[in-house]
Amino acid sequence: MTTAPREAETRIGPVGALLCRVVFSAICLPGPVLLVVAVSQSRSLSAEDRWGLLAGGLLTTLMGGGFGLWGLRLVTRSRRDAQRLAATGVAATAEVLTVADHPGEGAAELRLHLRISGTGFATFEVETIRADNPALVPGALLAVVVDPQERVFSIV
Repeated sequence: MTTAPREAETRIGPVGALLCRVVFSAICLPGPVLLVVAVSQSRSLSAEDRWGLLAGGLLTTLMGGGFGLWGLRLVTRSRRDAQRLAATGVAATAEVLTVADHPGEGAAELRLHLRISGTGFATFEVETIRADNPALVPGALLAVVVDPQERVFSIV
């Protein structure tokens, strides 16, 4: 069974991955700390303060923990994609089939529909978002690296 093709996550080096993991881990911590304070200091706190710390700790644990775990997963996936492409990736070509404006809040972006072909895997089509570039026109060829087994690709 083949998996749906997907673009590799943005490449993060080892130092960047370490820093991201530290930051995302730190995002997870305030909620549990508030819960520990609420439980350990419950006798010296008023009922309102205790319930406030419990509610705040629970909310912060759910939101911060969810965001922190999402970030840790993203960093891990980025590193795994980079290692997989370096180890088993094959050179391929992506032909730009269509180009459309992609509405965004920042810089101008384009939605590209690509046909990726090469040796060792079946040709497939995907869509991706790229920064506006006058060279990105229908018919343009782009160099890509593809992991044939997982169908993960990265535009070089």
